[in-house]
Amino acid sequence: MGFQTKPILIDARGHLLGRLAAVVAKTVLQGQRVVVVRCEGINISGNFYRNKLKYLKYLHYRCNVKPSRGPFHFRAPSKLFFKAVKGMIPHTTTRGKEAIARLKVFEGVPPPYDKQKKMVVTSALKVLRLKQARRFCDLNRISHEIGWKYQTVISTLEAKRKVKSKKYYETKKVMDVLKDKARANVATKASKYQKVIE
Repeated sequence: MGFQTKPILIDARGHLLGRLAAVVAKTVLQGQRVVVVRCEGINISGNFYRNKLKYLKYLHYRCNVKPSRGPFHFRAPSKLFFKAVKGMIPHTTTRGKEAIARLKVFEGVPPPYDKQKKMVVTSALKVLRLKQARRFCDLNRISHEIGWKYQTVISTLEAKRKVKSKKYYETKKVMDVLKDKARANVATKASKYQKVIE
């Protein structure tokens, strides 16, 4: 990814967790700001039951001396992805802390980002990296099983957003057709002025 002043907006749906985290970690370390949306749609290779057991085992890890020291067990998909990225960054150093500050993660697509162009990371897409017969699961279901409470809220908000964006797209298509017609109508009248400009 080339460097740019605006943050890179990544739609995480359909990406593999580790591969996407590796790309994002490298990008934020290079000084680029990154925003990752729709974290609930991230895939993990391996069947659901096996991954669920791994996460449930992880939930039992704690500091016996003082449990408030950690490890802290996040349940939300965005936080699980954030933790994967954090593990790939030297987060105790100043450089690492600054890199983590450049990363934002969200479930769904919150308002400022719903009207911006999103991109995908082809090297991390499940359809390109996982064989067809292989099993996989998504963070949405795993998070729900281990105690994430907002699955229904996010799905409702996403449904509303999709309805709004579809309506906007239909209007945009009609407006584009009208603009093309207007250009064609004016082309003959404006041709002599166009020659002067050129």
